[in-house]
Amino acid sequence: MRFRGYSPAEQTGMQLAPMIDIVFLLLIFFIVTWSYARFETELDISVPAAADGKNPERSIGEIVVNVHNDGRIVVEGRTITEDELQSTLTDVARAYKDQAVILRGDKSTAFDHIVSVLNVCQKAGIWNVAFATARPDASSTPK
Repeated sequence: MRFRGYSPAEQTGMQLAPMIDIVFLLLIFFIVTWSYARFETELDISVPAAADGKNPERSIGEIVVNVHNDGRIVVEGRTITEDELQSTLTDVARAYKDQAVILRGDKSTAFDHIVSVLNVCQKAGIWNVAFATARPDASSTPK
């Protein structure tokens, strides 16, 4: 006597809903990451090369200050004055004692523009300042 009926196994199709969810989550992650990364550095600044420089570990929340060769100061894609930079850095230094600032100066920038930004950092109480450099090209290194 057979009480159970025989039913053929159903062919389950590919589940598209979970795959679409994962693709959308990845898309959102890359868009958010890209939007934060694009304000980090100005692409039209050419930093000087240093052969013995290290690649430091980047920390979350460090401020990247870009100094153009005409003296313009750009932070997070926004051109600001020295007074605005000082008030911003003073507020940040009060909140975070060890705030890191990365100074990216164009290699054709006059030294007095760099010194004025360093002076603003010192007045604001920022002591953790690093200079951004690039790795030298293999073709331009002396042999």
